[in-house]
Amino acid sequence: MKKWIFGSKPISIDVGLLLLRLALGFGMLTHGLPKLLNYAERVEKFSDPLGLGSEVSLILAIFAEVFCSILLILGGFTRIALIPLIVTFVIVVFIVHGDDSFGQKEKALLYLIPYLVILFTGPGKFSLDRIRNS
Repeated sequence: MKKWIFGSKPISIDVGLLLLRLALGFGMLTHGLPKLLNYAERVEKFSDPLGLGSEVSLILAIFAEVFCSILLILGGFTRIALIPLIVTFVIVVFIVHGDDSFGQKEKALLYLIPYLVILFTGPGKFSLDRIRNS
């Protein structure tokens, strides 16, 4: 059993990437779905860090946090789906919480760094991308 899990480099890496994608994707959905479901209540109060307007900023956040997270979970168009997520969290870390303490930035960094890891490594064998590219 140990050899199957840890001895076979590709399977352990692919299982790890699957678990990482699932954890990040479902975790981010818990932030994005409330924004989507309560859109009308949030649209006027949503922050506008780039000066695009609160409505556009909210729509972009929902797109990244809901639709791109679903693609991440499925492993479909993974690297493309990661771009809006990475941009969102770069904005959160460096603009929204730019002047805040590390503790305020920590949660955003704990999403941003694994997104970058998956961008560089790819989604792994257990993904729609793998099926699509076969």
